[in-house]
Amino acid sequence: MKNLLKKALATAICVGVLAGCAGEEDTVIMAPVPQVSSAFTPTTQWTSSIGKGVGQFYSKLSAEYAYDKVFVASRDGMVKALDPENGRLIWQANVEEDVSARLSGGITAGYGQLFIGSENGRVFAFDQETGELNWQVDVNGEVLAAPATDSNLVIVHTNKGILLALDQVTGETRWTISTEVPNLTLRGNSAPVTASGGVFWGTANGRLAAAIVERGQLIWQQPIGKPQGATEIDRLVDVDASPLILGSSLYIVGYNGQLTAIDLRSGEASWKRNYSSASNLASDASSIYLVTEQDHLIAVDARSGTELWTNEQLENRLVTAPVIIDSYLVVGDSEGYLYWLERDSGDFVSMQQVSSSGFAVGPTPVEDGYVLVTRDGDVKKLTINK
Repeated sequence: MKNLLKKALATAICVGVLAGCAGEEDTVIMAPVPQVSSAFTPTTQWTSSIGKGVGQFYSKLSAEYAYDKVFVASRDGMVKALDPENGRLIWQANVEEDVSARLSGGITAGYGQLFIGSENGRVFAFDQETGELNWQVDVNGEVLAAPATDSNLVIVHTNKGILLALDQVTGETRWTISTEVPNLTLRGNSAPVTASGGVFWGTANGRLAAAIVERGQLIWQQPIGKPQGATEIDRLVDVDASPLILGSSLYIVGYNGQLTAIDLRSGEASWKRNYSSASNLASDASSIYLVTEQDHLIAVDARSGTELWTNEQLENRLVTAPVIIDSYLVVGDSEGYLYWLERDSGDFVSMQQVSSSGFAVGPTPVEDGYVLVTRDGDVKKLTINK
């Protein structure tokens, strides 16, 4: 049985990692907290909260830093704008629904608005200045990934394999593209990214797709993983990571697939390496950083795909996607520890336990520090104190 399924069932952290999968009794052993002699201790600048946060549900609801504000949201529908200097509340809004709003996809800033999707199949647009709800639309599918913005469009990827473009002013649908969704998939979707008039996203059937933003015309699809094995679980090939674009190259990784570098002009693969992951990548332009399905941290050379280092000390700790802050690579885990690593070696530099509730997402860099949102809704701004 694949490791991601084992981890989720063993820890009961993420509800429904697999859509439609019943159960698994294999035991997964979480690596012990590593012993780290911290070279520095971050200083807390301010604290706030965002309701009950996301709890133990699956969520990639990250904070967003834009328009000189920090925007945060909770799964049950609370959205806040905070002053990044002192955490002061600028405005708050609450999505009124009979049941929990189940916000999950976002937050994305653009066109003077904030765009957030939900597991209830809705996309919301808020005015960034006032918090007023400008529009909300049904998109007939869960929105688990952050939307993209380009060409006055809000581009949304749903769990039904539909990529659709909404008018940023009215929310009206401008075009849709449908891709195949297998009977069994991982819980999650690839957030689309745009560049040079194109939109790129991963699909549940193991491909990277590209389309023209303005028309919604599919250009090409590149296989990232090929289903193999006797069972549906063995044959999972979801590409849930968001594509990463550096210059004329795009990088993408799939579950049971490969880390692949693709030339944007031709759509052809420059190199492929056998890594399996469902988390977003990070890069400092020269190296690509990823967290594998086993929670191993890997660095590879962006030009050649050559592995530079591996750190296996956080195995099965449900590590967040990596983030670069200052000169460090940073990840959080399910027990609320934040880890700082040297980018050139993968060695630990510092470690802190911020909250026992754990992290669903990594930190969000801001101008003079970073913002953390814990699973139980604590919001903290910290700075590195060396």
